Amino acid sequence: MLKPIVRLGGGMVYFLIVGLLAGWLAGLILKGRGFGLIGNLLLGVVGAFLGGLMFQFLGLSSDGFIGSLITATVGAIVILVVAGRLKRG
Repeated sequence: MLKPIVRLGGGMVYFLIVGLLAGWLAGLILKGRGFGLIGNLLLGVVGAFLGGLMFQFLGLSSDGFIGSLITATVGAIVILVVAGRLKRG
């Protein structure tokens, strides 16, 4: 049986808030290599999902808001880097 990918303390709204914050943080960490504020925020939501999958695959878990934010930010950074490489061709 599959475990929840990201532990959603407050459901979908919580997931969206964490994903948006993760996209913003990933944009700050990558310093200009992102897709602008709106693009980074949207990719952050996708990254939150990806981060959950990656952490689950690696056997890592995260609890609480900070843990979810770290997981989502790692996923957002991966998404932004991959999308940036695809954009450049």
